[in-house]
Amino acid sequence: MTAMTMTAQDTATMLGRELRHTLRYPLMLIASIISPVVMLLLFDYILGGPIGAGLGSAAHGAPYIDYLVPGILVMTVASGTSTTAINVCTDMTGGIIDRFRTMAVSRGALLAGHVTANVLRTVVNTVFMTVVALAAGFRPHATVPGWLAVGGLLAAFSFALAWLSVALGLATKSTAGANSSTLPIAFLLPFLSSAFVPPEAMPAGLRWFAEHQPFTAVVDSARALLSGAPAGHTGYVALAWCAGIALAGYLWARSLFRRGRR
Repeated sequence: MTAMTMTAQDTATMLGRELRHTLRYPLMLIASIISPVVMLLLFDYILGGPIGAGLGSAAHGAPYIDYLVPGILVMTVASGTSTTAINVCTDMTGGIIDRFRTMAVSRGALLAGHVTANVLRTVVNTVFMTVVALAAGFRPHATVPGWLAVGGLLAAFSFALAWLSVALGLATKSTAGANSSTLPIAFLLPFLSSAFVPPEAMPAGLRWFAEHQPFTAVVDSARALLSGAPAGHTGYVALAWCAGIALAGYLWARSLFRRGRR
């Protein structure tokens, strides 16, 4: 049996462990989907009227919910980062890692299991969120390849943020700290992007930041694909951000895990 085969088997074992934890303690999964649902209902039914009227040509005549939903889907992806960071921090502080280190288990399997579980949970959350959005009046014009492209983009972004959240879980010393460390990813950056309003509606300094941060690239790409238009150059920028975040998160997580920070 090759080392790669053993690593794949160990990763599958750790993935099964994470999925069993998710089924046994579903409240964290539920919490990661409640926030995007609340945001969708709040911005569509309560704030959608004045915001949609203020958008003008930025929404190209489409209802505000069609502009809003791509940002909500990306926010759904980001909301899962807290669960992963907390789970990793719990493993590090609970002593289970010390037991794994004494066993014939691939060192990277545990972290890979957390990342894969994050992506699978995100798939479930985004599918549920899409159903809620359709029930609320969202009417996309994407083709089948467009939907597949959106799914691939969101999965890539989930993979990137998963490695970043794993690193944050390794770097923090408590579950409360792990949860707090993901708040900028789950809430601050989505609000400072094109998820809810176009960057040109923001003040000059904030506009520059919104136009050049990863959430805006991913949201704009998903919005174009769901409207039936090609993502164009923005899609490549979004994928580049995903690759960069994933690489940085992986290297940071591997460094912390190998050093045994605790």
